[in-house]
This record gives sequence, C-alpha cells and structure tokens, in this order.
Amino acid sequence: MIFLDFEQPIENLYTQLDKIKEIEAVGDIDVSDKIIEIEKKIVEKKKEIYDNLTGWQRVQLSRHPLRPYTNHYIHGMCKSFIELHGDRNFGDDKAIVGGIGRINGQAMVFIGHQKGDNTKMRQYRNFGMANPEGYRKALRLMKLGEKFNMPIVCLIDTPGAYPGIEAEERGQAEAIAKNLIEMAQLRVPIACYIIGEGASGGALGIGLGDRVFMLENTWYSVISPESCSSILWRSWDYKEQAAEQLKLTPEHMQNFGLVDDIIKEPIGGAHNDHDKMIKTLKSHIKKEISQLMTIPVDQLIEQRIAKYSNMGEFNIQKVSK
Repeated sequence: MIFLDFEQPIENLYTQLDKIKEIEAVGDIDVSDKIIEIEKKIVEKKKEIYDNLTGWQRVQLSRHPLRPYTNHYIHGMCKSFIELHGDRNFGDDKAIVGGIGRINGQAMVFIGHQKGDNTKMRQYRNFGMANPEGYRKALRLMKLGEKFNMPIVCLIDTPGAYPGIEAEERGQAEAIAKNLIEMAQLRVPIACYIIGEGASGGALGIGLGDRVFMLENTWYSVISPESCSSILWRSWDYKEQAAEQLKLTPEHMQNFGLVDDIIKEPIGGAHNDHDKMIKTLKSHIKKEISQLMTIPVDQLIEQRIAKYSNMGEFNIQKVSK
C-alpha cells in the first residue's frame, strides 16, 4: 500500500495491525480482540480523515499512483473494446486513447486521457498530456460516433495539454478550440467524467458534454495549484493555499453549476477498490446515456449550448456620455 502524507495516522494503525498478526502467526496467543479493535480504529480514522479533506489533499488523491486510469475503466466496463489510432494527419498521440466499446449491448465511443501505470509507460503516454494530434484523434472518433449514432463517453485525467514548442507549432490551441465548437454541435449524447485531474484546456478539449460529472476525489480548474503558486508567489511553496483559493473540488464545481453531479468513491479513494469504482462508473454511464438517448437530437443540442451559455456571471453597465 502507498500512503500519502496526510494518511500517516492510518499507516501507523496498519503497521500495528501487521505486527499483531505476525505475533498471532508465530505463537499460540489469541489476539483476535486486539485485531478487531485496531480494524475498528482504522475505519474510524479513515472516516475522520476523508470526511474533512482539504483542496490540496483532494489534488493529492487524484494523482495517487495506484488510482485507476482510463484503460482500467474501459477494459473493466466493456467486454469488448476496439481501440482506434491516429488523427489521419500527423500521428497517434499515446496520451489519449479511444475506440468503440459496448456496455450492456449499447455501442459507445470511449475517449480519455491515459497516464500510464509505471515510469516507462508514463513517459510513453507523456504523463497524460496530449498534443494537438491527440485532440484531433478524439474529434475524429467523435465524428465516427455521430455518423453511426453512438453516444460518446469522455474520461478526463490530465495535468494539462502538452505545453511544448512542437505542440504549439502544430496548433495546440486551434485543436482544442475546434473540439469545443464541434462537440457543442454533435448530434449524439456526450457524457464527460473527470476521473482524476481536470486541468485547463487539456481537460476542456474533451470536456464539453450534455452531462459532466466528477469523481469524489478529483479536481477541475483553469490551472494547477503548483502553477498558480509559481505565478502569484514565484514559488511552489504556496500550492496548498492556491488549492484552497482556486476552489477546485467537486463540491465547489457543483455549487458553481459547472458539473452536474459528484460520484462517490470507495472510502479512501478509487485506488483502494478498483473493481467497486469501475462497477459504480459503469452503472452511472449506463443510466445517464439511456436518459440522454431519449431526448430528441435538436433539443439535445439546444440544451447543451444553453448549458454552457448560462455558466458564469457577468454584469453589463452602460457607459454615460
């Protein structure tokens, strides 16, 4: 098990539990009562910690190395999945995966950021930071879904679009902007799920949908806490303060009207029970897609555009001459 810094009290209890179990294994001492007592304390401590998480702690959980990524969800939810590659223009971006899968017989187009399970794969996947060809691949798959009347499910988990010079040279901003205008008009249902990090335009590039949801221990913001801290304070040392000021948690996003609902995770985070989290997400996708497919297409697009037009607040003042 991998524990984060704020999970130290839980780690200490697990250490005690392991030592007691070792004593029981090598001796004839009955320590079952002590084991039950510590297991109870672990449950209580978990509830105490996870019911009072700060914004920065949510960010840490969203980045947990054992957290399930897009491929875990897709292959866990779909009995068969056909991955499709390339943008038919430049290349195949490994940071974004996509293809066609089925949930309970309903064919869907799945698109999502993929970070990688180990150091080698994270480098191969560019840590989930997509280049322009990744967003163009995503759009190609969305258009395929539209052509064959397949709903689209987007799984978002990225620290941001890749900021390299070569990405800018190939039109990073244009690729994301093109996706936004096209997604607003797609004639099939779109459901977006933030399963980890939802940073900036990198998340928005596949994040415009009829319904947008966040898993409980994720974040969604125009900028990461570290980058915000480096801009405002010229140092990463204020990242915790930045996380609070950015109001990037699922609860904040729901209160602002930017996401539709929050999906509960297993206690301690999705990484503690992959199977349960995958089952929960699968059930949620099935329900939402079924509901969206009952809405007439023209009405669906009208509602989608209205949804984003009504976001935010503004004030128009007349300037006196």
